[in-house]
Amino acid sequence: MTSLKGKVALVAGGTRGAGRGIAMELGAAGATVYVTGRTTRNQISEYGRKETIEETAELVNELGGTGIAVQVDHLIPDQVQSLIERIEKEQGRLDILVNDIWGSENLMEWDIPVWEHSLDKGMRMLRLAIDTHIITSHYALPLLIKNKGGLVVEVTDGTEEYNQNRYRVSLFYDLAKSSVIRMAKALAHELSAYDCTAVAVSPGWMRSEIMLEVFGVTEENWKDAIEKEPHFVISETPRYIGRAISAIAKDPDKKRLNGGSFSSGELAKMYHFRDLDGSQPEAFRYLAEVQEAGKPANSEGYR
Repeated sequence: MTSLKGKVALVAGGTRGAGRGIAMELGAAGATVYVTGRTTRNQISEYGRKETIEETAELVNELGGTGIAVQVDHLIPDQVQSLIERIEKEQGRLDILVNDIWGSENLMEWDIPVWEHSLDKGMRMLRLAIDTHIITSHYALPLLIKNKGGLVVEVTDGTEEYNQNRYRVSLFYDLAKSSVIRMAKALAHELSAYDCTAVAVSPGWMRSEIMLEVFGVTEENWKDAIEKEPHFVISETPRYIGRAISAIAKDPDKKRLNGGSFSSGELAKMYHFRDLDGSQPEAFRYLAEVQEAGKPANSEGYR
């Protein structure tokens, strides 16, 4: 089903992980997808990863969409402005903006108090995770609001409900991910007059390229990682959050979600889609009721 045919999407931060999965699913639904990031086949970013924006665009094409790779550093306003000008010139519209820029795994220090955490790494994390989203929205939204029914998705880690009473990794990480949820709420208020919608969406425990490498597995044999970490049984592919966002984008009544914070698992139940293996992982309910409760790993009833 190509119900997003004729729609134009920008996946800001689409080089790998959730961004790649989102771009692929929007493409599978027929959209034209601009994929941005810093790493190309000719240049690797500070992140030091091998995945490229060109690869993501090619995957979009393979699934029936139109993928367009554009190298952009979303901390540089002129580059973002030029990107949006290009989209307007080439397409005349923007229907879907996905703010998925992150690129901070190398900056994370787990359970380290703020007075011991590297200040340089922490502040860089906030720049990459928050400022990039604001800069992108500043330039992209004037084009998006020209047509009714536009969608803005802020990709984060954890839902508002899950995060509100939990400490997430460090002060910097916690602030970064919570800020994105608040950003979606603020944008929902500002966009409502234009019949556009903003939401925050979180994947669960995602089998990203990095996570698979950590466990020394591939997507094909990911279950072998359960021996090292039994709770990995609740994990999901990056395409799962992609299907979640594609489902919202197709929904003619998406306005009812405006300002909300959702997980891929919650949206799977709402829109009746499944992950690539036919399951419906509900990671955050599992984390709360099983892993954090100290129970043995068992995904029965959670996927």
